[in-house]
Amino acid sequence: MSDPLKPLDYNKFKTYSIKDRHSKVDIKDFSRPWKKGSSFSTFLDTLPSILAGNDLRCVIKAVTIAAKNKHQVCFAMGGHVIKTGMSPIVIDLMKKNVITMVSMNGAGIIHDLEIAMMGKTSEDVAQSLGNGSFGMAEETSHFLNQAIKNAGQQSIGLGKAVGDLILKENFRYKHLSLTAEGSALDIPVTVHVAIGTDIIHMHPDFDAGACGKASHDDFKLFASQITNLEKGVFINAGSAVIMPEIFLKAVTLVRNLGHTLDDFTTVNLDFIRHYRPMTNVVNRPTLGKGKGYSIVGHHEILIPLIAAGVLESL
Repeated sequence: MSDPLKPLDYNKFKTYSIKDRHSKVDIKDFSRPWKKGSSFSTFLDTLPSILAGNDLRCVIKAVTIAAKNKHQVCFAMGGHVIKTGMSPIVIDLMKKNVITMVSMNGAGIIHDLEIAMMGKTSEDVAQSLGNGSFGMAEETSHFLNQAIKNAGQQSIGLGKAVGDLILKENFRYKHLSLTAEGSALDIPVTVHVAIGTDIIHMHPDFDAGACGKASHDDFKLFASQITNLEKGVFINAGSAVIMPEIFLKAVTLVRNLGHTLDDFTTVNLDFIRHYRPMTNVVNRPTLGKGKGYSIVGHHEILIPLIAAGVLESL
């Protein structure tokens, strides 16, 4: 036992040649300077094959392969995706047969409707909370609560009920509505509501029973799409709790019913890493053959980048 009061004896110090060492970073993976006038595909090639640079290319490749082979590319999202102006990008991918299903939380249909109706959304909560006017927009509540009633009467999911109703209206910006475009293109748009979380739940004409039934119908539709996720891609953009939980339950449900769901890709996109997306989207469902990616960044940058990369590859 060495004496702790004496300096270490360096006489037996061992070294090795750096030539024999494995290094995790190699200049072959470095980025390359941009050349003016080059293409977007060239830009992607200039990104380093390191960490998120490599992951971004892998995600683009996975979505491209899935789209080419007509496998599922499911896009789940929080309402912030709409608030950052991404609806035109998502709709374009729907029209070009890349995205095969869109899913959102209850906030999504609020922003989706207000964009279609008014071309603007997202009230100033801090300004309106103090006087009790937060969430009291009459038109938003009236329209969506009517869609909820329609869903119950027609035995359809909430996403389709909202989309169908927007299509019937003379809204100037309905071409920017995810739910309306989903209805027009016959692409499933599912809505997953947590009762009490959305402004329309405060209004007296809200029918919680009809809303719960319509949202559960959408869960069953969501799960039916997940049965075909093998070789496909599931993207979660900006939902920290609701969509990761919905996805995890759907995965175990379809496996319980005997469907093959082993080899697929999951992606989480957000400006911060949260527990549930990392565990319920990226890590747990893909154990085995699958692959999960988490890319940290803002929707307004990442989603257009990925979309452009996929369209260039296709």
